[in-house]
Amino acid sequence: MSESVPYQIHSEALPLRFYSSSGFQESLFSRAFFSAVAEMGSGASAEAKSSAIQLLGDKLLKSGGLKADGAAAGGESVDTASVFEGKKAVGLYFSAHWCPPCRGFTPKLAEAYKAHLKDKGLEIVFVSSDNSEEEFNSYFGEMPWLALPFGERTKKADLSKKFKVSGIPTFVIINAENGSVITTDGRSAVMSDPEGKKFPWIPPTFQEALGDQFMDGDETVDKKKLEGKTLGLYFSAHWCPPCRAFTPQLAKWYAEMKSELGDKFEIIFCSGDRDEASMKEYYKEQREAGGKWLALPFHRKDDLDPLFEIQGIPTFLIVSPEGKVINKNGRSLTSAPASDFPWHPPIIGSLEDPEGINETPCMCLMLESCEPALQKRILEAVTPIAEKYVKSGEMLFFASKSPSSVSTQIRALCGLESVSQVSKVEKSADPAGPSLVRTLSSDTPTLILLDIPDSGGFYVGKMAKELDGSGVQAMIDGWKGKSLERKQLSKP
Repeated sequence: MSESVPYQIHSEALPLRFYSSSGFQESLFSRAFFSAVAEMGSGASAEAKSSAIQLLGDKLLKSGGLKADGAAAGGESVDTASVFEGKKAVGLYFSAHWCPPCRGFTPKLAEAYKAHLKDKGLEIVFVSSDNSEEEFNSYFGEMPWLALPFGERTKKADLSKKFKVSGIPTFVIINAENGSVITTDGRSAVMSDPEGKKFPWIPPTFQEALGDQFMDGDETVDKKKLEGKTLGLYFSAHWCPPCRAFTPQLAKWYAEMKSELGDKFEIIFCSGDRDEASMKEYYKEQREAGGKWLALPFHRKDDLDPLFEIQGIPTFLIVSPEGKVINKNGRSLTSAPASDFPWHPPIIGSLEDPEGINETPCMCLMLESCEPALQKRILEAVTPIAEKYVKSGEMLFFASKSPSSVSTQIRALCGLESVSQVSKVEKSADPAGPSLVRTLSSDTPTLILLDIPDSGGFYVGKMAKELDGSGVQAMIDGWKGKSLERKQLSKP
């Protein structure tokens, strides 16, 4: 289990995390970094060196190891522009001494690096989340690779934010030959292949990972059964309580969709079970509940996990016949009609199902106090504004139409009144004394811009009185221009 960062929004709609979540999304920053790494791996140009220095600093630290008394021996500085030459892959290792899972993984990573991975062309840069330079020095002394200097806190924050690091240890591996991200779950790659037999762990294509044969109840069918179909990929396991609670809902919805969509749609069960008997028992339960879908054979049950960077279960994805993700939050679709097929996600999502809220800046429209007609008017006004930011990956948008566990969490973390307190009467200790009635104006809804990747930052505003979306745009402009007052989420 990974150690979570202090600021996360939790929801039953979000998958059960069973290892680190980093959810990488490409950005201008990342493309520049990948380009720099790729060029440096094959003989760095001046431009590539400049990009790498801008992003990582002109110097990195080389570990000096530990002294006989266990104290850090201190490291030497090395030029960033030279350390990646001739490498096949670069790993960014987000970790900290205070994190027990990190301390468990670091010795295993070091052993694999020294015995196999370094010679095969892997370089690693430690990106520290330690609380002090003393802790950093001590922890780095146990490592045989490079590190971003502890004092480079701004660069560390930028790396964490751009790679959507929401838990540690996180090990991001980049292909130094072409600059692409190989995996954001390098931890699993190393643990499953410490000798680097499959290094640099370049994932297969969708069609390769999908395979040629599938279970259809007690029968075996080939890939022809899937030709041209939109697919639902259901990652689940018998041992997982949230999975077993969700499966009957999915099975009922699937039966309804198949009756209307026919051969346009199919679901494939991708098991997370620990043994074949458990998988077959669970698959039988699924089919008896109405989920008469296909399944990957047990020996290939994990083949799609790295391709889609599955971070927890249950996860239900909708993908095109070519394997392109259409909707990452398929768990919210069990009330969606067939007429919405293939179920592209709305531009403004529901705050009850806040997929990506911990990894990406989000604009939250707190509309709980608004009448449905007013909610509709606001969403229609804001959708054109939201569309450009959502499609670029710069920001997500969510609306809270009624009180929920997530909206309550957000209000509490931001120190705002909960909706249940909106009309709460506070009486003085003296029964005859005055009372205070607190209300929220439903015609000027609260806006909360959450930037959890920025170490739990947030901003609070109000919609303009015209409710035309201008207040939302002004708040985004102020955030991008750094003119808003940044506030800090309270720790849960």
